[in-house]
Amino acid sequence: MSAVFPLVPRRRVIGLAFGGVRSERRGVGSDVASSREYQPGDDVSWMDWPASAKLSAARGTDEFIVRERFADEAPRVVVVCDRRPSMSVQASPYRTLDKPRAILTTLELIQASAAAARSLTGYLDYADGEPYWRPPRTEHRAAPGTFESRAFDAPADTVSFGLEFLAEHRRDLPTQAFVFVLSDFIVPPDLRVWQRALEHRWELVPVVIQDPVWERSFPQVGGVSVPYADPRSGRVSPVFLSRREASRLRREHEDRWSRLVHEFRSLGVEPVAVDSHAAGDVLAAFLRWADLRLMWRGAVA
Repeated sequence: MSAVFPLVPRRRVIGLAFGGVRSERRGVGSDVASSREYQPGDDVSWMDWPASAKLSAARGTDEFIVRERFADEAPRVVVVCDRRPSMSVQASPYRTLDKPRAILTTLELIQASAAAARSLTGYLDYADGEPYWRPPRTEHRAAPGTFESRAFDAPADTVSFGLEFLAEHRRDLPTQAFVFVLSDFIVPPDLRVWQRALEHRWELVPVVIQDPVWERSFPQVGGVSVPYADPRSGRVSPVFLSRREASRLRREHEDRWSRLVHEFRSLGVEPVAVDSHAAGDVLAAFLRWADLRLMWRGAVA
């Protein structure tokens, strides 16, 4: 996948780092940290000539002032992948979204975008009930087929487990690291866990992978039998729904979606809505997210 999206931080930073993030340490960068008197060995390009001229005139001697700058660094990127059984549902004649393919397409896009920003990428899931953790320390990529072969047996609160696990590994996730959480969020997020994660000043990005017809809403299929697949066994069984039941499910699903978006935005977090496994559609969803972040950041600057 050659197309990428920009890693846009929630908070405005001055200067242009590789990934839009300013380091706390001094070094080569765009942002001025402080000024001080010249010391032997300082680069001439650091010289603040107007300040040097003013100080020289005031003291009547040759004085030189240099600018120290914050180093520009790329942010680290981690993907927390929800691999509960509901994330294993594939496409069918009645369902356009293939969730496993959407996960792989999203992972590929995030990895390509992180590489374009010169960022290191990590990965975490609880596919087998235990953490599978690849910290963002090197540019070495996972072997082909690694993510395709991961199981879908994660526990219900796998997202909370993942965020709490990252909190214990903060050395690998400095300030303004991007944490993309891939899930259908059918299990509602624990906002207390998300709030604690935000206190680490990470860039949390929920990536909501939901079918637009059957999960974000529900079709008017009352009075007919609908084939339902059990994500754990793969068994398909016909289920009869009345018009009243179909209408109820539609209201519940739409209310659930509205509540989910509202809760994330109440935390100052803008979700990415992925409702297709096609690469172009996934890229468009992330570009919309980046545009919204830029608009929001400009509005509060």
